[in-house]
Amino acid sequence: MNGNKSLVRNTALLTASGLAMRCIALLYQVWLAGRIGSAGIGLFQLIASVQFLSATFAISGIRFASTRLISEEMGQHRPGGVRRVVRLCLCYSVLFGIAAALLLWIGAERIGFLWIGDARTVLSLRIVALSLPFISLSSVFSGYFTSSGRVWKSAAVQVVEQIVRIALVVLFLGRVTSLDIESSCAAVVLGGSAAELFSFLLNLTLYLFDLRRHMPHGTAGQRLPSRMIRVAVPLALSAYVRTALSTLQHLLIPRGLKASGLSADASLAGYGVIHGMAFPIISFPSCILVSLSELLVPALTESQVAGDQLGITRSVNSLIEKCLVFSVGAAALLYANAEVLGSAVYHSAEAGRYIRILAWLVPIMYMDTVTDGCLRGLGEQLWCMGVNIIDSAVSVLLVFLLLPKYALTGYIIILIATELFNFILSMYRLRKISRLKVSLKAVFLAALCALGTVQFQSLAMRFFPLVRSEGLLCTLSVCLSVLLYVLLLRLCGLRFGKKKPDAGIDPRHPESFCCNR
Repeated sequence: MNGNKSLVRNTALLTASGLAMRCIALLYQVWLAGRIGSAGIGLFQLIASVQFLSATFAISGIRFASTRLISEEMGQHRPGGVRRVVRLCLCYSVLFGIAAALLLWIGAERIGFLWIGDARTVLSLRIVALSLPFISLSSVFSGYFTSSGRVWKSAAVQVVEQIVRIALVVLFLGRVTSLDIESSCAAVVLGGSAAELFSFLLNLTLYLFDLRRHMPHGTAGQRLPSRMIRVAVPLALSAYVRTALSTLQHLLIPRGLKASGLSADASLAGYGVIHGMAFPIISFPSCILVSLSELLVPALTESQVAGDQLGITRSVNSLIEKCLVFSVGAAALLYANAEVLGSAVYHSAEAGRYIRILAWLVPIMYMDTVTDGCLRGLGEQLWCMGVNIIDSAVSVLLVFLLLPKYALTGYIIILIATELFNFILSMYRLRKISRLKVSLKAVFLAALCALGTVQFQSLAMRFFPLVRSEGLLCTLSVCLSVLLYVLLLRLCGLRFGKKKPDAGIDPRHPESFCCNR
């Protein structure tokens, strides 16, 4: 019971911090899009793709490894072993962080000219290289706070880092005398790199204080280095392959769009609208699920170490069903309000059009997030590795084949096909190892409520033209969608919570645990 309360409390903390960060990030994204334009956003997204690949090498699976090993030590009641785990993980992260920084610094020109195909990215890539050791080190502290149950510290660091990042970017962009894309992107990257340094220092300070208070000296588990390697290396290898393929995919997109007949700036602009404008809106409601998937890893790991199969089955069944209802509702909200969101947030009808198209992907994307969290918590990282690599390889192949012919329409098809492919394989594995049983009744009722929300929303929008303010119109429209969906869920009898013992849970068949209806 205490573990469940802790999971709920920590999920609420991460969700609150996630909402705060996404609100801040969304406002920042809107301001940045207006400041450097959609072409600038597109170029920055290409730089970010290379940054993500470099950060993946710098981290090399150590964040999840630290989370898993610390959870194992605490599950075996060895808090003294936590100190040694953190020291080992920090040494690992220093090695890979410095190696990644050197590789990116030395190869910046080749990457900018040959990979990205734009010389304006070289300066930004070298600035990114300076931040990689700090990103790697911070990932260890993040894993420590998550697995030790003091997730509020990690959440606080993330919020403060986001605020510092935005403040520095605004400051640095204000000092850029020329409005060219190269200088603007370099200013944005410099602000982000400085924020990573600040985040590391803050994480280190909090960890040192936490260590004195909560982590006494004592015995540690055996073979910690080999255990760390067994967890981190497979994850690192899979992350290398998947991120390399993902980066290749993103670098091929502008080239494929240019091959379809679009100009270079139009290709960057189209890419920027989808990834820099539509996707931040689409992913905004998912912060609660991202937080939950982060916390599932230590929670399920401890249950697995303790041999609590009943608890695993109950947790997975309940979480998947709740995620289903939430994600279907989020899709309905985004679909019904796509136009007002695009207009109010970005003053762009094109952004609204892509939000409506991508809303169909929301249930698959959100469900896949929680499914992967469950699988990683149950030690299925190798399965996730294989699925993600295949997914990325298929994406690259489809980008190469479809984009020159179908342009942005082809890219939307690729997103739908690959997300669906990944989700089906992940769900198949989770059902096999956890005895997951999704209620078809819940699926049907959630879809029915979502359809009703969209229909009622379209009727209500006839009265909204009386509202002159775009911001007020967007707020009223979104709030109405939320109220409609929640009301329809209640009318259909969908309620969530733990069933009482006499409500139908058979301890011999834990898969019967699901949401109350």
